[in-house]
Amino acid sequence: MAYITINRQNFFHNLNQIALKIGSIDKILVVLKDNAYGHGLTTMAKLAFEFGIKSAVVKDISEANQVKAFFKDILILNDNAIKESSFSFALNSLESIKSAKESSKVELKVDTGMHRNGIAMSELEEALRLIEEYKLELVGVMTHFASADEVGSELFWQQKNFESIKQRVKEYGYTNIRFHSFNSAASLRLKNCNDEMVRVGIAIYGYSELDSTFNSIELKPVLALHAKKVSSRLLRRSQRVGYSGTFVAHKDMLVSTYDLGYGDGWFRVEQSKAYTTTDGLEILGRVSMDFISLESSQNEVTIMDNAQKTAKHFGTISYEILTSLSSKLERVII
Repeated sequence: MAYITINRQNFFHNLNQIALKIGSIDKILVVLKDNAYGHGLTTMAKLAFEFGIKSAVVKDISEANQVKAFFKDILILNDNAIKESSFSFALNSLESIKSAKESSKVELKVDTGMHRNGIAMSELEEALRLIEEYKLELVGVMTHFASADEVGSELFWQQKNFESIKQRVKEYGYTNIRFHSFNSAASLRLKNCNDEMVRVGIAIYGYSELDSTFNSIELKPVLALHAKKVSSRLLRRSQRVGYSGTFVAHKDMLVSTYDLGYGDGWFRVEQSKAYTTTDGLEILGRVSMDFISLESSQNEVTIMDNAQKTAKHFGTISYEILTSLSSKLERVII
């Protein structure tokens, strides 16, 4: 069966580079949402714990329960707040404050310019009042940068807005909470981070999405995708392969089928140019639900070991390539 390898050394390299960049391993919040960007939730949680990471970010309570044994605290981005000693919950609106369970730990998200989630800056004092009224424990205040990976001044405008939020929160009386605004792009782009924590996602998995004009630290891809041979056959000149026979053999050739398809999260996209695997083999014809065809007799082939390069072929981003990979694929640490 097709499977994924996770390179421990590369993962630790990335974490070390980021810790050196931001000044402390204890400031890292590893983002493990959506099956750890396709790398495997519990697999990456165990490795992060092994490295010494104490804090994580996940999507919902279900993910948090799977990894709570590995971390001191876990921030949950998209679920109703409940009381659980090691969980804190992002509050994205005034309504989410009112629906939170009494005594639950919460982290207030403020919209400083992205306009996706979070309370408006003008709602800050009302939000803080409601947090007190509903007897919630505020442990953090956060925001998210919209364009940290792009050339422009929007990042600095949002930073300025967040600094004003920090000041207003402190003036309200909260002095012992954590502030965090940096994502991967901001932590790679900027030299100094005055926040208590840094939420690092795609960078820990080995990718920088920064514009090429920025200098960045060296990161190494953690994940590689492999497929195993199912069967082989001699394809005669002019014979066709797969659904609709879109590939026509221009010579006699040995063709093998491998156990990877869109059922496993591999992309089925009609392309004028065929995808070439890491091993230098073109996918022949259409990808089917469970299989691809290659001119090869190898028992195993490496389909991908750099999601960023793969993403360029499919006209998307590394995030989509990675998170599309089925959770049913075995993850093997190497």
